[in-house]
Formats: sequence, structure tokens, C-alpha cells
Amino acid sequence: MATDTLKSTTGASGASAVRRLLLDNGALTALIALVIAMSALSGDFLTTDNLLNIGVQAAVTAILAFGVTFVIVSAGIDLSVGSVAALSATVLAWMATSQGVPVWIAVILAIATGIACGLVNGVLISYGKLPPFIATLAMLSVGRGLSLVISQGSPIAFPESVSHLGDTLGGWLPVPVLVMVVMGLITALILGRTYIGRSMYAIGGNEEAARLSGLRVKKQKLAIYALSGLFAAAAGIVLASRLSSAQPQAAQGYELDAIAAVVIGGASLAGGTGKASGTLIGALILAVLRNGLNLLSVSAFWQQVVIGVVIALAVLLDTLRRKAGATPVAAGAGAPGGRGKQAATYIIAAVVAAAVVGAMSFLHNGSSSSATKKVGLSLSTLNNPFFVQIKSGAQQEAKKLGVDLTVTDAQNDASQQANQLQNFTSSGLGSIIVNPVDSDAAAPAVRSANKAGIPVVGVDRGVNKADTAALVASDNIAGGKLGAKAMAEKLGGKGKIVILQGLAGTSASRERGAGFAEGLKAYPGIEVVARQPADFDRTKGLDVMTNLLQAHPDIQGVFAENDEMALGAVKALGSKAGTSVSVIGFDGEPDGLKAVKDGTMYASVAQQPKELGRIAVENALNAAEGKTVEKTVMVPVKVVTKENVAGFGG
Repeated sequence: MATDTLKSTTGASGASAVRRLLLDNGALTALIALVIAMSALSGDFLTTDNLLNIGVQAAVTAILAFGVTFVIVSAGIDLSVGSVAALSATVLAWMATSQGVPVWIAVILAIATGIACGLVNGVLISYGKLPPFIATLAMLSVGRGLSLVISQGSPIAFPESVSHLGDTLGGWLPVPVLVMVVMGLITALILGRTYIGRSMYAIGGNEEAARLSGLRVKKQKLAIYALSGLFAAAAGIVLASRLSSAQPQAAQGYELDAIAAVVIGGASLAGGTGKASGTLIGALILAVLRNGLNLLSVSAFWQQVVIGVVIALAVLLDTLRRKAGATPVAAGAGAPGGRGKQAATYIIAAVVAAAVVGAMSFLHNGSSSSATKKVGLSLSTLNNPFFVQIKSGAQQEAKKLGVDLTVTDAQNDASQQANQLQNFTSSGLGSIIVNPVDSDAAAPAVRSANKAGIPVVGVDRGVNKADTAALVASDNIAGGKLGAKAMAEKLGGKGKIVILQGLAGTSASRERGAGFAEGLKAYPGIEVVARQPADFDRTKGLDVMTNLLQAHPDIQGVFAENDEMALGAVKALGSKAGTSVSVIGFDGEPDGLKAVKDGTMYASVAQQPKELGRIAVENALNAAEGKTVEKTVMVPVKVVTKENVAGFGG
């Protein structure tokens, strides 16, 4: 039978050989197909700036994924890498700034933090006998919690010397890309040339057989998870360098992207297969998808659907490949000619890609039109009615003025927003509107737009350490003070209240909370008995308020830093809402105003989100056309109660 198989393989026809080549290199084939498709659909895709953007945007995911490759090859899983990355970056920034530790020592401590987290995972799995899923899920929560504890929920500025990791060499080559390449080479070396690399494949292939053959499986797993933690720390440092700050909420969900990149790259979750080049290709596929879909103005919601489909197709392709007899080879374990074939495959892929670049560049040459009326709007999230209202107002004004408006959703991820802003810049838009997830983290990407001569308008929140043509905003601090005054007047200057805080690390939460605290200083009879975060989310507002009522059943007031949390609190309070307990929200969103009208909420510190969106588009177009715009445009906020809600336009 072995002889027959060999004959059928060596005697395969040309079509069969091509089919086998495609099956053996499914991820590479998919990447080339994606590049061709995106090049055909968007004239902005194949620009030098955009291709470098793709490399930068793939860097953090790829570095995380290289570490996860070790784990998956050994038939494990690591869900903690995103949180470990955030924790390591936070430790570095905190040590180097608040504690005055020399930067080089802070870097070592950050890397040691990542390794320590990985070792804890390894101990729990190897000696505690916990399933990898459970052990790393626990570390995901612990790592994120420690990051928030150390930073007190606020971003910490990154040391200038380390921030250069987010810069470019020679003014064009991004340092994150270089770090990604170096980490990829290290991964390939470990997998293909070291004892521990061979151990990973042996453990993933058959752990019991590996143990019986004399391999110290438990100790090897410690090393494997420690490596994953080390790579996570490196990714966290690169990410924070790009954002010029350590964000305690950074890299949320990145563990799923890292796992997806490894699987798309051809590794099996059952263990025993996987290689560094495949993981890199998987990370590039995800980056190309997100970049191209941004350039094509595809909804952020549909982007998630597309990426999910791609992951499913990658697994299906792996199944087809196995059924067709294509056998993935462990790194460094192939036949003598295997490396030559692999190199030839990559050379052919490079030639095809170069041909595509040339053809598509010729196709799109001279087809560009005036970009003045093309505007990009990057919102911090579209999972909140307030920002949906900003989007609605912006789209209405864009339609009225004949502006081509592209809207993206950063999903409260400062890194994802930086990617979106870079995509806007490489697209050569007339102007950009940004509602920052974090005012400091958006600065590097906005400075890149400044260098490209693209005016940037801030909406609702400003951008620090960067030039914006205008800021269209309401004053969150002033709004917080108005909320404190309204609460004190309603309670007659004394009583017990609780505060529901927004998403830790966001400027809106900090500013609203600071304004409310400042306003309460004039009313010493008001006692704040509890402050708890509910992340601007209605469901969390319900849960947190339910818990607080157990400890503080006698409260008279609730201040929530947005209407969503206030509405959750109203649900938890039941019949108390609007009777014995006064609830004040913030934003003036439709559901909140309806609750004010019904009397279950006493008031909402109402901004005018549609007006913010409308004025932002108007100013962005004026800035693109070179007209003079006001540096700061303040949209008034007001306390809306049952008495004046009918006349409030929103």
C-alpha cells in the first residue's frame, strides 16, 4: 500500500500537483487571494503607506500568536495572553514613572511579569491538574484585575525612551514590524532547532507516549507557558509604545485573535502541528481583512461576521487538507528536500504578489479623484446609544452636504482605533473626525494624520499632544458639576448616595466623576457610601446596583456616569426609583429621556449627541476646504428633568 501511495503521488498530473500545492499552503493561498481582491476593490490598498500600516497592525497580534503557537503545538490553550500583555505594559509604565525605577530595569520587570504569569499557568496545569482552558481563563481575570489595581483604572504615560518602539527607522520602516520579524525568527528557531521545540511536537502528538519515552512533560509545559508569557509581555510593550501609554484595558479580546491567527496559519487545536511562518501568515490575513474592510467602508459589525467566517473556513480547509492526504510537517522535521520546496513556494508567492501589485497599481493609476469631500469618523464605540446618536447626526449632515462619510467602531479599544485612524490617513481622506477611546492613546495616530496634511476634528473628547483643527464637545466636568448640584437640590442638601462609574480608563468616566466630586464639595451633607464601576453598560448597572442595595438599602440617590447604567439602576431599584431614590444619569439618550418623562429617573445631564455629530462634520468639511474653523466649539449641556424634558430636542 505504501508503494502504491508513493507512485500515485509522484505520478500526479499537473492539475493534481497544483491542487496539492494549494491545499498544503492554504493560508498563503488565502493571503494572496485577499491581497488580489482588496487591490481590485480599493485603489488605496496597495499604497506604500497602507502596506506598512498592515504590517504595524499585524505586529501585536503576530507576537502574541507566536507565543500561543508554542502552547497550541503542545495541545494546550492560553486565554490569558491579552491580559498578561496589558499587565506587563502597566508594570513597565508604573515602575518607570510613579516609582522612579530606571527604564531598563522596568523593562526587565515587565518581561519578568509576563514570564511569571506564564509559569503560574504552567504550574496550575502541570501540577494542579487544571484544564488549560480553566487555568488560563483564571489568569485572564487576575492579570486584567492587577492591571486595573496598579493603574487605578487610568492610562499611564509610557517612558519616552521605550515609546520609540512605536516609531519608525529612517522615517519609513516601522519598529513594530522589525520586532515582529525578530520574534518570528526566534519562534521558528525554537520550534525547528531546539530540544524544547521537538518536545512541544511530541507532547502535542501524544502526551502519554512522550512521557513514556522519557520526556519530562511537566517541566516542559512550565517552559512552554513561560515562553507564551514572555511573548505576551513583548507584545504588550510594543502595543503600549504605539499608544504612548499603558492602557489597563488594552488588548481585550486579543487572545482570540492570536488563537485565530495560529489556527488560520495551519496549526491544529488537537496539537502536534504548527509553524511560525503559518502563524505570521494568519496574523497578516486578519490585518489585511480589517484594513481592507475599513478602506471599503464596511460596517464594523459586518467585519466581525466576516472574520468569524474566515476562521471557520480555515478550519474547514485544514479538514479538507487532511482528507486529501496533505500532511502538515512539524517545523524542522521534514524531509531533506522539504525546506527547499517550502522556500520555492514562498518565492513563487512573492513573485505572484509582486505581479499583482504592479498590475493593480497600473489599473488604479490616474483613477483618484478629489478627496476633499471624503471624511472618516472613528467612534470609540457603537455599543452605546449616545454614540449611535452622534453617528446619526453626522450621517444626516454628511448627506446634506454631499460628503462621503466612512464610520468605524473602535469597540472601546484604543489600539483598534489607532489602526482605523492609520487606515484613514493612508486612504488620503480630506479630513478625519475622531471620538477618542483615550485622549492620550489617539495622539500618535493623529500626529501621523498631521504629518500627512489631513485636518483632524475631535468630537466629544479631545486629543492630547496632537494638533486638531477643532474640538466639538460638551464639557464633561461641567456636566458632572451640574449633576451634583441637581442631586443635592433634590435631596435637600443631605443624604446617602452611590455612584456608578463608567469604563475604567476612559476620559469620559474620569471627567464626569471628577466634575461630580468637585460639585459635591459644596454639599457636605451628601455622603457617597459606594463607588462601583458598571462599564457604561445597562446590564452591569442592574447587577452592580442590585448588589449595592444589599449593603446600602437606605440610600436616597444614585448618580450614574451615563444613562445606560442609570436605566440598569432603575430596574434594580424597582418601585423605589423615582419615589424614595432619585436617579440621575448622563448623556440625554432617548431611553434615558423617556425614563425622565415617566418619572423613574429624576434627571439626565443631557448632551446633544446629534448636534455634536452634525457640527463635527460641518467643521471637518470646512477644515478640508481650507476654511477657518473655531478651535473649540462647545455644545451646551443641561439638566433635563420632568419639567423641561418635553422641550428638549436632543
